[in-house]
Order: sequence, then C-alpha cells, then structure tokens
Amino acid sequence: MLYFISLGLSDEKDISLKGLEVARECELLFAEFYTTKLQTEKEKIEKLIGKKIEILSRKDLEENFQNILNLAKSKKVGILVGGDAFVATTHLALKLEAMKQGIKTKVVHGSSIISAVAETGLHIYKFGPCVTIPFPEKTKGKLPESVYEVIKMNKARGLHTLCLLDIEDERLMKINEGIKILLEIEEKRRENVLSLESEVVVFARAGSEDPLIAFGKVKDIIEKNFEDVPAVIIIPGLLHFTEKEFLEFFKI
Repeated sequence: MLYFISLGLSDEKDISLKGLEVARECELLFAEFYTTKLQTEKEKIEKLIGKKIEILSRKDLEENFQNILNLAKSKKVGILVGGDAFVATTHLALKLEAMKQGIKTKVVHGSSIISAVAETGLHIYKFGPCVTIPFPEKTKGKLPESVYEVIKMNKARGLHTLCLLDIEDERLMKINEGIKILLEIEEKRRENVLSLESEVVVFARAGSEDPLIAFGKVKDIIEKNFEDVPAVIIIPGLLHFTEKEFLEFFKI
C-alpha cells in the first residue's frame, strides 16, 4: 500500500489527525520537501509521528520511483508531502504508476496554498490557472514567457493569477526576484500585462502564526525588504467591491 500524506502549509502541527494516524501505521515513511518548503524541521515531524523519516530527492521521486513502488508492494509505505499531496503533479504521476502496477494507494488531503489564498480577501472562484515562476537557471537564461501568457489570458477574462515562486533545495525565490522576472518579460513583450503601476498582492508565511499579506503597486512592493520565507504573488483580475474593501486593510 502506498499512502500520500499531506502535511499542510506551515509546520508539523498542520498535519491532520487522520494524516497523523495513517503515518503512525506506516512501516516505512518518506518525505519530499522540494515541491513545498515547510517552516519546520524533519526532526520535529519525526518526534510528532514517532517514526524515522527518509528524505527523498527530486531524482528519487521522478526517476527512481520504482524503488518506492517495489517497497509498497509488500509494505505500508507513506510519503509525507507539504501542502496538499496532489497539488504537485509529481505525486499524481507516482500514483498513476502505482495503479498501473496494481499497487493500492490512498491519500490524506491537507491544507494548500491553492485554497489558503482566500485569506487575502480575493474570491477563490475568480482565480484562473496558476503558474510557477522558475529560477532563470532552470530556463537556461530564457524568460519564462509561458507564465506571461497565462497571466495575460487570466487578465483578459477578469481572473486572478496565483504565481507560485520556485524552490530549489534550501533556496526560496524571493518576492522581489519573482516580480523582477515578470517585469523583464513585460519589457520584452510590451503587451501591458504588468507594469510598475500595476497592483499586486503578496502572501507570505501562509498558515503560520504571523502570515503576511501586502497589497500595492509593483513599484512599492518591489522596494519592500520581505523576509526569505515561503510566499506567493497574486496578479489580480477585475476586483469585486468586497475584494477591494478587504485589500484596503493590507495596502502599503
């Protein structure tokens, strides 16, 4: 049996009671933190569950996944995942491979940034497709224009765009870094999708005791010295009057 166990948004306390119960029943526990970076440590999760956890790399899960599946054929194997397990397509791909090989799977869902963004006051049903802004080295120096295309499409429909920021090992893309990449694409494309006068929403430390929400013009946001913490950028579409009223509380 292969279990996908969601850890939630912030720290080890975000795991659900069901997730905790299932994790304690597993004979082998693995965890991956390259799709979502939690504000906790492996040791704290191990202490809560009462079991040792082996950390998986991207290569372990995307290239050498058969090793995990072989173990799941005869043992209860759990994979701990930040956020909600199936927001990252990597885990869906692993579930698909398991099903093809006749291995039973179960998922324990958890809190995710996809729904948590509603804390900003933006209506969740007004979000279009989301994007991830990648580190420049991942695109070999080329600007990720597909990100720009999605934002452009969403804005044309009056929809908000959730921009996830890239993660690489212990490195988190900074808010300012993500915005600068978008501005570089705008400089090249010049289709008026984003400018220094555009208003954006920043949401950091979601699910923690001190979440940060900021709303303002790009030129003001980019000058702020945000901490190096998990964060997202939201490019608003057409705002409902209640969304505007909500965002005024976070204006900078």
